[in-house]
Amino acid sequence: MIGRWRAAWAALVLGYLCAAAVACAGGLKTGSTPAGTETLSVAAGADQAAVDARATFPPGPQGALIAEGYRLITQTSTLLPRNVTARMSCAACHTNAGRVPHAGSFLGLYALFPQWNKRAHRFIALQDRIAECFLYSMNGTPPAYSSREMIAMTAYIAWLSRGAPVGVGFPGQEPVRIAAGPPNVADGARLYTQRCAECHGADGNGVGLTYPPLWGPQSFNDKAGMAHLTRMAPFVRVAMPLNAPGSLTDQQALDVAAFVLTHSRPHFRANRLIAFPPQPASFF
Repeated sequence: MIGRWRAAWAALVLGYLCAAAVACAGGLKTGSTPAGTETLSVAAGADQAAVDARATFPPGPQGALIAEGYRLITQTSTLLPRNVTARMSCAACHTNAGRVPHAGSFLGLYALFPQWNKRAHRFIALQDRIAECFLYSMNGTPPAYSSREMIAMTAYIAWLSRGAPVGVGFPGQEPVRIAAGPPNVADGARLYTQRCAECHGADGNGVGLTYPPLWGPQSFNDKAGMAHLTRMAPFVRVAMPLNAPGSLTDQQALDVAAFVLTHSRPHFRANRLIAFPPQPASFF
């Protein structure tokens, strides 16, 4: 166990060293950034993230793998029915397949792993983070780490991270901060009826695979990120309603998220065993 922890720590340290090397290669000395350079660096990172978001997939087998990852992100429950019990895709929480800043962005994400995970109390790889999404948001079972599907989704996220400094990622991708008072559930209920029920239904059950259920037996479970007000409200503020994203105030986003989270949803079964099919040594 100690050996595995040391290996993960070494990988993380190596990532930060690589990031420092990238900075030095650009003419910067670590710890002595010239005035104004930090702003330019942030702008350049944001520009590269925008380039990655718009880029088309490359030709050949690698491009086919990346495209498959994209399809798995956008059609998760259809393509992986044995792994998903919630009626939603990864793109339900990662707008435009993770290509929109502040809305579950995948841009630059690959460069941030391995990273320390507070929930797991250990360093995790990107595949672990994807597995979490299947377990919590999809209320299902993750594909095996060595499976074509897991590798394809990882390849897609890596494609959206080209040029991101290792250990740093791209700036401006994290959830926005909400500046609002205590949530008002009654106001949230009224706002839901006015702005949300058209797509997600008065009963929160959504419409087919187009609009995901926000509560009920086919929604994300009670340990998903979206089951927390601090995660749902920033997402709603930026990405909802779908026909007018960003039109809600901070307080409105907080209120409607609080209303949604008053409803029941599946319970996460923490003691459920997750096992992947074994592979012969020749596979590796």
